[in-house]
Amino acid sequence: MILRTLPLAALAVAMAGSLEAQDPMAGHAMHGMSKIVVPPGARYVAADVEFMQGMIAHHAQAIVMSRLAESRKANPRLLKLAQKIDQSQMPEILQMQGWLRYYKQEAPDTSSWRNMKMAGMLDDKQLKELEDARGVDFDRAFLNYMIMHHEGALQMVADLFAAPRGGQEVDVGIFANDVVTAQTAEIGVMRAMLAQLPVKP
Repeated sequence: MILRTLPLAALAVAMAGSLEAQDPMAGHAMHGMSKIVVPPGARYVAADVEFMQGMIAHHAQAIVMSRLAESRKANPRLLKLAQKIDQSQMPEILQMQGWLRYYKQEAPDTSSWRNMKMAGMLDDKQLKELEDARGVDFDRAFLNYMIMHHEGALQMVADLFAAPRGGQEVDVGIFANDVVTAQTAEIGVMRAMLAQLPVKP
């Protein structure tokens, strides 16, 4: 199975509708992942499974954050970035779920961000602050929090590769490195955008 291979029909579904409506498992979030059982001779380890499960929730919260941008009057450049995050991370969620199901592991749904917390994820107070902000205040909060969120994803990758044999399964390794490449670049863009915002009074 190749992680980045996904039917075009599934990708099309991933680009439309609400976040949880896109996920066929929505409404079945896991409130505590069961113990990971890795069969003898498997090409992956428990750290790979934990990484994929956690990154699904991590991506899902980033999409929730990004979908606030239009209704909160974000500036056009930030709105474009938010849409890019949305449109790139939803297909990746479907791919991660596919990987987990292929190996007969539990695959969290897109509501899992509500009860699975990883590095960089917003807590309830921070998310409410973002939801309540408008205009340039939203832009500033979004950029600060999404930088934090992306840095959390980079830490998750570092933790994966620090685990014994973590990230050695080919699809997990490719995906993890893609996360580093994409999110490091986006952090640079967001820091530049943040520096260009008006100074907060």
